[in-house]
Amino acid sequence: MMLFAACKSSGSKTQLLEYEGKYPDESAENMTITVSDSGRTSFIVNTPMLNRYNGDTSYVDCPKGITITSFNDFGRKQAVITANYACQINNNLFKATDNVVIYDLVNHDSVITDEVIWDQRRRVIYSTKQVKQVKGDGSVNYGDGFDADERFTRYTIIHPHGEMVGYDF
Repeated sequence: MMLFAACKSSGSKTQLLEYEGKYPDESAENMTITVSDSGRTSFIVNTPMLNRYNGDTSYVDCPKGITITSFNDFGRKQAVITANYACQINNNLFKATDNVVIYDLVNHDSVITDEVIWDQRRRVIYSTKQVKQVKGDGSVNYGDGFDADERFTRYTIIHPHGEMVGYDF
């Protein structure tokens, strides 16, 4: 569905990246990728720069950040994920790092963390890093990660602690 592969870089993330002595074979600016399933838009991916590296270890990265908008089954925007860097780990795993923010447009909750993994095969996103959850009512919770479906319509904070409103139990 999407293009990405493995990440390794030397030097600044805001310049063309070198990978094992190579520079990108292809590079594009201001990319918009629409991912659809059965004719319905599932995601819209925007990135200021996308680099493709070919060779024995081919991969794609977005060194200047990424914004992914997910859509629910009714075609309405569900969530927006932003990160300062993204790359493909392998054919089905994608990683977003550096100031990752997920904003649920329906419930007005935010999840903030340092890293999110998108597993396309299992159709889930998750993090094993510390997360901060800001609920729509302004309460703040923390956790040891989260699990969610790939569109972020349902999610669970792992080992939550912080401000919890009684009716949340």
